[in-house]
Amino acid sequence: MALVLSKKVREKLASKTPPVTEEEILQSYANRSGRYLRDTREQHRTDPPTLWFLAETDFGRVLKVVFIQMGGDVVVKTAYDPNATERRIYSTFGGVT
Repeated sequence: MALVLSKKVREKLASKTPPVTEEEILQSYANRSGRYLRDTREQHRTDPPTLWFLAETDFGRVLKVVFIQMGGDVVVKTAYDPNATERRIYSTFGGVT
C-alpha cells in the first residue's frame, strides 16, 4: 500500500488546527481496529468510493481519515479530529467494540 497525498491535500492538512501530519495518518492506519465506512452522501460520492475510518495515532490523537483506494494506492482526501457525530457513527457502524 502506498499512501498518496497531493500537494493540495498536504497544504490543507498543514493549515488545520492542530495540523495533521503524514506520519499521524500512517500511525492511524497501523492502529485501526474497525472497518472502513463508505461516505454515501451525494456530494461525496466518487468512483472509486470515498471511504473513511477513525483511529488513534501512537500518541492517542483520534483522527478521521478520508480516502479513496486506487489500485494498490490509498489516496488521502483529508484527515482531521472527528466531531461527536462522526465518533458516534463510527462507534455504531465501524465494528469497534
